[in-house]
Amino acid sequence: MGKRNQGHRRTKQREQAARPRPRPPEPPRAPEAGRPGADGRGAPPREPSLREQLEAACGGVLYAPEEGYHLALDQGASTLSEPAARWPQTSRTVLLVTGGLLARLWQAGWQPADLVRAVRRELAPRHSRLMVDLIAAESRGYAGAALDMRWSGQLRELEAEVWWGEDDAFLPGVARRERADRFTVATLLLELFRLIGRLPPITLLGPPPGAAGRVSGSTVPFAPKTGSEPRMLGRIRALLAKAESTEFPDEAEALTAKAQQLMAQHSIDEALLAASSGSRAEPGACRIGVDNPYEAPKALLLDAVASANRAKSVWTKDLGFCTVVGFPADLEAVELLYTSLLVQATSAMNSAGTQSGGSGGSRTKSFRQSFLIAYASRIRERLTEATAQVTEEVLAGLRTEGDASPALLPVLAAREEAVQESTERMFPNTSTGRAIRANDYEGWTQGRAAADRARLHGHSAALKR
Repeated sequence: MGKRNQGHRRTKQREQAARPRPRPPEPPRAPEAGRPGADGRGAPPREPSLREQLEAACGGVLYAPEEGYHLALDQGASTLSEPAARWPQTSRTVLLVTGGLLARLWQAGWQPADLVRAVRRELAPRHSRLMVDLIAAESRGYAGAALDMRWSGQLRELEAEVWWGEDDAFLPGVARRERADRFTVATLLLELFRLIGRLPPITLLGPPPGAAGRVSGSTVPFAPKTGSEPRMLGRIRALLAKAESTEFPDEAEALTAKAQQLMAQHSIDEALLAASSGSRAEPGACRIGVDNPYEAPKALLLDAVASANRAKSVWTKDLGFCTVVGFPADLEAVELLYTSLLVQATSAMNSAGTQSGGSGGSRTKSFRQSFLIAYASRIRERLTEATAQVTEEVLAGLRTEGDASPALLPVLAAREEAVQESTERMFPNTSTGRAIRANDYEGWTQGRAAADRARLHGHSAALKR
């Protein structure tokens, strides 16, 4: 009986295997061109437009997980680079799509210098040049009056200019400049898109393009444009450039002293003028790059310079910059002085060469870390003393001349309070980081010595004790 049942089951299985199996339902297909579809309306299939293909390629790279990124990159670059006859049209579409992305980034707080800095940190010089080109193309849509003064200055410093003529020639021009084929250029573009497309929103420091002069509750107001400020900054920059290029210390000291005098006087004049006119000007802000190596000591140095100039510095480590909050004249002083002191510190540090430990191992990293920490610490002391002395000299001069201007000390105190309030409003969740330790005694002592030798652009003579 058991064998008969087994045979019956095998027969039944053979019959079932011979039957046609049901196929899984297929996704709906577009009806063929010229033939009515199931709905009788005859909707023809539509080939994706070039813009849709570009956006799909960018989206595929942007959202691809790490394990699938390179495959998505290759597929996207193949889509954009072929066929060759479509390359000029691809150029126009690339500028159109990336222009929209940049406009959204501007609204999210990013500025031209910020984007280029982010690209330089993560990608290659080729990507940085391409980023500047895309910024230049997007900036064509704004009249000069629609751009904030600092925004226009960033475009000039980046040399963001349209050099390729007609937009059809953009990607071919990039390929010639980079000596690359179409696939390589498309790859560069998609790699750049993945980076900037993932950037988080940051604090909106000033009006984005097209909104210059308008201030909302979420922005940090900037001072209005003036006719004298660019000229003053030009004189200061020229003096500092000559001071850094001369081989004669006495000449450099005189040039930097004159530059600091201009900066200090400009800052005080601005404060008194605002107070006497009843101006309700508020602090502004700028971002200054702070990169590896030794980014923490560099951030300390910038904080020292900012504090001495009645400004506040907030370090955003993961994005590689510090946001400095202060009044416009003080922000310019911080940028110029920090850059000059960083050049001097780096030169002095490098001149010390490599360092070896007692067992023969290298201790160059710990030496340089300690060097820069000590340098920043001593610079903070010197600048704080210098600021107090310069302020006292100005006060003495006002008393001697019987000047009827508003009292300087209350004016400066009010401005410092305004800077503190603006900083707290912009960064309500700021936390104090751990103290940075210096663990190399020789690096510490040499760093302080270098700080004593540093030219403080006009303060040195007052601090030689």
